[in-house]
Amino acid sequence: MKYNFLGNSGLQVSELGFGAGTLGGKGPLFSAWGQADQTEANQMIASCLDAGINYFDTADVYSDGESERMLGKALTNQRQDVIISTKVAIRTDEQVNHVGFSRNYLIHAVEQSLKRLNTDYIDVLQLHQFDSFTSLEQLMKSLDQLIQSGKVRYIGASNFAGWQLMKAQAIADRYGYEKFTAHQVYYSLIGRDYEWELMPLNDDQKIGAVVWSPLGWGRLTGKFDRQNPLPKQSRLHETAQFAPPVNEEYLYQVIEVLKQISDEIGYSVPQIALNWLLKRPTVATVLIGARNQQQLQDNLQANQLELSVDQIQRLDRISAVYPPYPYYPYWNGQFFERFNSIVHSQFIGKI
Repeated sequence: MKYNFLGNSGLQVSELGFGAGTLGGKGPLFSAWGQADQTEANQMIASCLDAGINYFDTADVYSDGESERMLGKALTNQRQDVIISTKVAIRTDEQVNHVGFSRNYLIHAVEQSLKRLNTDYIDVLQLHQFDSFTSLEQLMKSLDQLIQSGKVRYIGASNFAGWQLMKAQAIADRYGYEKFTAHQVYYSLIGRDYEWELMPLNDDQKIGAVVWSPLGWGRLTGKFDRQNPLPKQSRLHETAQFAPPVNEEYLYQVIEVLKQISDEIGYSVPQIALNWLLKRPTVATVLIGARNQQQLQDNLQANQLELSVDQIQRLDRISAVYPPYPYYPYWNGQFFERFNSIVHSQFIGKI
């Protein structure tokens, strides 16, 4: 297992991390993700530890807190050797103030997560989604105070837009508060929007990307392709409403190249899709989830293969999506040289 620095925190995290969203299986969404009980959770987490994984990610909203409880139990004897990340801010009950970034709720949410995880500190606390109703000045001060209290050691965001993340960083810099060192993002071979704005921002601000759903919400498992489309009865139908839409033809083209490379090197489609992400700039850790031990063992082999330059380029080309303004690549030296030449010949030269 290789280890990367989480931003500029000095904290080293395994390039593959374990996403505990499949533990517990409570509720329609999370039961579709997985329904591992404590015994199976213990087995999967033991396999992760044996493989060298030290980064474990969960959230208070996963299976009504059951994911945190199960993860805490499984890691009791290894607490000092692992990094536990959890996320807060999404509503977990009907209490009017139990949502968002207010100081009142953040303190409450952290206290509850600490109890469920059976620990006295959270290594990485991440904000699960942006809250536009709470001032970022209050938020960054509250997070800094949680760090000063010892209950939280590092902070991160999840699913923020570029301006939201950068504004928070600027406020922290202005007042001397702790800055974000992690940003949990959706990134996959069929979801490369992260590259347009968030990747350059993370590089500039020295923030490590924690990648969720690296297999595109189960679309890159290798089970589905042009000849074998998604069946009418599939858990993907239950979770699709939460996933970014993907053009079917685009998906099949990416899968075809993945299968070609799979035939060439003898590794599975998901292993190749995961490995492609491990080489991407700013990526600190890629979260692998698993419904069972067999899936986990397959995913754990993703860092064992070595894609050739040609294979990486083929995956890059087939998965490339033309970015929107102002991110498209016209605004470079070659464009301006050509533009100036046209302007001079057609207008200035005739004056």
